[in-house]
Amino acid sequence: MKHWLAQRTLTAVVAAGLLSTTAIAGSMTALSGSAQAATRKAASNVTLTMESSPTNTLTRSFNPFSTTSAIYLVAGTSFIYEPLLQFDAAKAGVVYDWLATSYHFGNGGKSITFTIRKGVKWSDGSPLTPADVAFTYNLVKKNAAINTFGLDITGVSTAGDTVTIDFPTPQYTNLQNIASVYIVPEKIWSTVGNPATFTDPNPVGSGPYVVGTYTPQGFTLTKNPSYWQAGNVRIGTLDFPAYATNTNAEEALFSGQLDWAGNFIPNLKQLFLSKSKYNTAWEAPLNTVTLEPNLSKFPFNDVAVRKAISLAVNRQQLSSQGEANLEPAAINASGLTLPVFGAYLSPSVAGATLSRTPQVAAAKKVLEADGWKMGSNGYFQKNGKTLSFSIQDPSSYSDYAADGAIIAQNLRAAGMDVTFQGLSVTAWSNDVASGTFDSVIHWSNTSQNPYGMYNGWLNSALDTPKSAAGDYEGLHSSVINRELAAVASAPTLAAEKARLAPIESYMANNLPLIPLVYGVAWSEVNGQQITGWPTPSNPYESAQPATPTNEVVVLHLRPRG
Repeated sequence: MKHWLAQRTLTAVVAAGLLSTTAIAGSMTALSGSAQAATRKAASNVTLTMESSPTNTLTRSFNPFSTTSAIYLVAGTSFIYEPLLQFDAAKAGVVYDWLATSYHFGNGGKSITFTIRKGVKWSDGSPLTPADVAFTYNLVKKNAAINTFGLDITGVSTAGDTVTIDFPTPQYTNLQNIASVYIVPEKIWSTVGNPATFTDPNPVGSGPYVVGTYTPQGFTLTKNPSYWQAGNVRIGTLDFPAYATNTNAEEALFSGQLDWAGNFIPNLKQLFLSKSKYNTAWEAPLNTVTLEPNLSKFPFNDVAVRKAISLAVNRQQLSSQGEANLEPAAINASGLTLPVFGAYLSPSVAGATLSRTPQVAAAKKVLEADGWKMGSNGYFQKNGKTLSFSIQDPSSYSDYAADGAIIAQNLRAAGMDVTFQGLSVTAWSNDVASGTFDSVIHWSNTSQNPYGMYNGWLNSALDTPKSAAGDYEGLHSSVINRELAAVASAPTLAAEKARLAPIESYMANNLPLIPLVYGVAWSEVNGQQITGWPTPSNPYESAQPATPTNEVVVLHLRPRG
């Protein structure tokens, strides 16, 4: 299953511009003359086959703003479309200049000005201009359904090579969300009608690859001859096969058909790492996995039910059995990924610990105090309704399917009529986006600080009809929205920590999401033919193929030998 870096933010220190950006083009050795020719020849013969998460058959949709498009489901968007800046998900403070070569905040943090890189071309050979960048941000401003980062844009303007974006409040902590919007060509997207439903079957982007072959079972991307970092594109073809289950993907990885995968694999050392000196894995903890209840539905609109669920869940069992001891049990109700974000933990929630083992008696007491009574059917009832719901996740996410079954068993033991329902990835993705579910197990945003995680979880601007890009549980709190805005405007790290405290307390006291385990960045590499992968000792990026910054990884790769 994928732990997606769908929305990302940078720490206030970096966002305030106190650290300089570094272009990846400058951090990699430039190639020229015969060396470039040799690299191009080698690259043309090398295919990188990658898989970030099981999925079903794919429709021909490459819309960079759609969370149900084929390119999104296989995590290939960044190879076609690019943002203004790229951010290292594995190392806080590392920022790469991309389509922008610099930025600075103005008007007390209420505006940000980007200098757009010269010489960049779209894949059809036409120039990418500041007007394209301004058009893209205006498109996001006017269409909530594609505003996947929940940006509150009040104005966009250009001057020479720069684009300035205005906001009603300071945005120091929100740089990563602002700069991660995929830029699209105005000449095409100005005529597509609804940008949220446009399938974009023949995309024109600025990225290193273009669409090659396509079938419902997968597609390939081939080198973009107009790419602005052409010397760094040393892998000729990217192949994205669609594997229906974790098991199918693992079989392909074990047999050498996959070079790069991102899946839960029990007995990883025995089944994969021990088989070849070229096989590696790096699974750093990056986010928090929660049970996300649909707050608009009975019984989840009752906070006592959410508290009882949290008390009755056996997190140690989820960690040891569902996640094969690869993902540790969550320990604090704030949802903060610990120890990654331990420095941000407010004293007010330091004691909001989560039990590793089920507290069935305590869960029942919480329900009884709220007026629930045990019915003749063996489950709690209130006002003639049984405390009943389902947990819905893809059957192909084998660890989440196991987790769902475990949680259902835990909750039935506490008097709740709960079942696990396995779905296809496509059906599940549509249900999550449209809010037509009871509850789901879902990963949080992977972020360089807590703001990005909380923003993705709680910002009601992300809960748009039929195409939610976050706030999947449907929390609509004007107070929380204001507190999120206050965190985004924090000019210092100390202010950021202070402004996070009420959000942490709200999470711990109200449990709009119920923390389960701490998610890791699943990454398995068969490096027999390709080298240059990120490692704990060289964390230029996360090694997880499901992140939008996988483009940074591929531009570091080269054929072995």
